[in-house]
Amino acid sequence: MFEAKGVSKRYGGVVALHPTDFAVAPGTVHALLGENGAGKSTVVKILTGSIAPDTGDVLQEGQPVRLSTTADAARRGVAVVSQELNLFPELSVLANLFVNREPRRAGGLDRTVMRRRAEPVLDEVGVSLKRLDRPLGDLTLADQQLVEIARALLVDPTVLVLYEPTSALEAVSTDNLMRIVGALRARGTGVVFVSHILEEVLSVSDEVTVLRDGRTVLSRMKRRDVTIASVVEAMLGDRPDSSSLPRPVAAVAPAAEGGSLRVDRVPVVADHAPVSLDIPPGEIVGLAGLLGAGHQEVLRLAAGFERPQAGHMLLPDGTPVPRPHRASVAAGIALVSGDRRATGLMLDKSLWENIAQVRSVALRRDGVLIRRRQLRERAAEQARRLTIKARSVDSSAGSLSGGNQQKVVFAKWLELEPQILLLDDPTRGVDTGAKDEMHRLIRAIAEQGAVVLLCSTDNKELVDLCHRVVVFYRGEVAGELTGEGLAIHRLLEAVNTGVIEAAA
Repeated sequence: MFEAKGVSKRYGGVVALHPTDFAVAPGTVHALLGENGAGKSTVVKILTGSIAPDTGDVLQEGQPVRLSTTADAARRGVAVVSQELNLFPELSVLANLFVNREPRRAGGLDRTVMRRRAEPVLDEVGVSLKRLDRPLGDLTLADQQLVEIARALLVDPTVLVLYEPTSALEAVSTDNLMRIVGALRARGTGVVFVSHILEEVLSVSDEVTVLRDGRTVLSRMKRRDVTIASVVEAMLGDRPDSSSLPRPVAAVAPAAEGGSLRVDRVPVVADHAPVSLDIPPGEIVGLAGLLGAGHQEVLRLAAGFERPQAGHMLLPDGTPVPRPHRASVAAGIALVSGDRRATGLMLDKSLWENIAQVRSVALRRDGVLIRRRQLRERAAEQARRLTIKARSVDSSAGSLSGGNQQKVVFAKWLELEPQILLLDDPTRGVDTGAKDEMHRLIRAIAEQGAVVLLCSTDNKELVDLCHRVVVFYRGEVAGELTGEGLAIHRLLEAVNTGVIEAAA
């Protein structure tokens, strides 16, 4: 039905995709898998007209087609659902479903036809029909993701590309989407399914292709011929095992005193067994799992965003983690988020204003009066430590590259001199050199006696930086990886299966 043949893509001196073949047949689900940077996004962008390949062709029913834009692909029946929602929060749910293809009557929108077309599709994906006239922004992120899926289904696509479609969905909604994928297969639609949740994608796939470093390592393998273990091996190859590299000894730093951050019999996901953890000062502990596994909920509880439904979340001095979040910050708890645009930065403000925001403005640790010169000097020192590339600390945060923006977020929390450092994908979008520098600073903070908890979608980061990694699976702790057992292959397999095998 739809095929990319010999397509490749280069950005300057970087090869994003070597010559690659990929095809989806009618009534099949083809899984496209690989680690971050493997080339999956490039293949999807070529198939959907977002970018043109440097070499090769896109074929539809055996005939070459030219896809100059995503609109060209859409006209040929290619629809895409992405984890990056392409929606308008201020418009109604109904309006979002028909953007740029609204049915009209007598010069105006035909809302009756819009509702008649939308209702069966929304009912199929599980969105309440009572919400059609509400602003989309009033819906939960999970329901917004379902609206995005419904919009794609409304065009009755011949090819549907699902790119991390369950990234924001709860378990019930995910199960519903799997049912919808099965129905699409039955009616002859070709589905390209891209997901890092291997158990999920393999459960509905007919064929599997795996990319690694821009090259195809498994091509159109029948689902019955692969396992999660074989897919993990294909994704990672014979990469040197980080468990063989030097790692700091998991020991409390000499300067550290007092007790540990303790999670004492706290249910992190409803209707699942409670979790108990002990994180001593000086140790970097990773929390790993798929979306909704419970590891990120531990960070939110430790940051004071929520109160445990049962059990206790205790600081090293034995007192409960204070709430709200502002009180936990005052207690020396820093949460560094990788979502810099949503929660990390004021893009229209200068670097020094962003870096001073927590310590000097919110907590007033430098006095009631703001001394601009002093704050600029402190910000300049942090910028030097983190090699932030900017003309000056007076530059706006929005003018920086994504990686440098993330370093500004990190600098802001370093100013707090935290006793508990919570890291949620802290190096997302940061180049390798800057990442190494941030890792060095994280290690230094731990060695000075801080408690450090790290959640990351980068498995290599977890393996390289942490003394041990606690694996969460379906709302509960599956076990820990440490020492020689803390290796990328074992970690990737553990988060996808919940099974932790002992190191050889």
